[in-house]
Amino acid sequence: MSQGSALLRPVTLGDLKLPNRVVMAPTTRCRPPELRVLYYARRASAGLIVTEGTLVSDQPVPFPQVPGLFTPEQVAGWRRVTDLVHTLGGRIMVQLWHAGLTPPDAMTPSEIATAVADYRSAAANALRAGFDGVEIAANGTYLIAQSLNPRLNHRTDAYRVGPRLLLDVIDTVLTTGCRVGVRLSPYWCATDSTPACPDYIPDGETLSRYDDVVRELDSLSYLHLRGPAAFELDAFARYRKLFDGFLVANNGFALDSAEAAVESGIADAVSFARHFIANPDLVTRFALDQELSVADRAFNYVGGPVGYV
Repeated sequence: MSQGSALLRPVTLGDLKLPNRVVMAPTTRCRPPELRVLYYARRASAGLIVTEGTLVSDQPVPFPQVPGLFTPEQVAGWRRVTDLVHTLGGRIMVQLWHAGLTPPDAMTPSEIATAVADYRSAAANALRAGFDGVEIAANGTYLIAQSLNPRLNHRTDAYRVGPRLLLDVIDTVLTTGCRVGVRLSPYWCATDSTPACPDYIPDGETLSRYDDVVRELDSLSYLHLRGPAAFELDAFARYRKLFDGFLVANNGFALDSAEAAVESGIADAVSFARHFIANPDLVTRFALDQELSVADRAFNYVGGPVGYV
C-alpha cells in the first residue's frame, strides 16, 4: 500500500487530528490492569484506539477482570495507559459500558436515572484519566441495545418510544465537555447468530428502528457501526445516507475493502479488532503490504500475557 492510500491519509475528527484512518476497535480481553499499559502502548500507531468496554459502575459486573471508571484507583490506572499512548503519539478514547441487568427485570425510573448519572460520572473520570473522549456502547446485547430493540423493550413509559435512554446518556455525557461517539450494531445476530438470541435477528422492524436512532445522532463526534458478518458494504451505505458526521465502519473488513470504504466516502475510517489483537503494528503492516498474523482465539480471555501483549 502506498503512503497516499485512503486508509493511511490523516483525517480530523472534530478538533482531534488522527494520523491515519485505521481505528482499533474495542475488544474485551479480561486482563489485569498492569498488562493493559503495554497492550495499548504497543498499538499506539492506530489513528485512534477505542478501549475495551469499561464499566460505568459496579452494578452489574458481568465477568471477572473487566475494567471500570468509577473509582480513583481505576482513574489512576487508566492514566498510566493514556499517558504512555500519548507519549507515543497516539489518540485513545474509552468505551463506556453498562452490561444490563440479569435477570432482565424492568428498571424503575430511579434505576434509569442512576444509570444515566453513572455515565456522566464515568465520562468525567475519563477526562481525569486523560482520554481524548468516550464512546458509548449501544451495541451487542447490553443495556442500551436492549432499550433500542422493539422486541425486548416492553415499557409503557417515555422510555418505550424512540432512543430515549441513549439520548439521555448522550446529553448528560456531553455536559462534561468531552468528545462523544456511539457504537451501534444493527445487524447483531447477522454477526453472532445463535439459537439463544432470536430477538436480535435483524429484520425490517429492527432496522427501521435503527434508522430512526441514527437520524437523532447529529451531536456526536462520530458514529461507530458494526456490520453483518458476511461483509456487505451496502450495510454501511444505508447509514451513511442518514448520518452526515464522522462514520467508523467495523466488522469483516480486509485491507482492500477497508480502502474501498474510505475511498468511496461510505466511511471516514475503518476499525479492526482481531487484526489488532494479532498485529500490534497493524498500521505498519498495512503500509508495507506485509502478511498479517492470525489471532489464536484460545487466548482471548485467559487472563495472562500470552496472546495479549
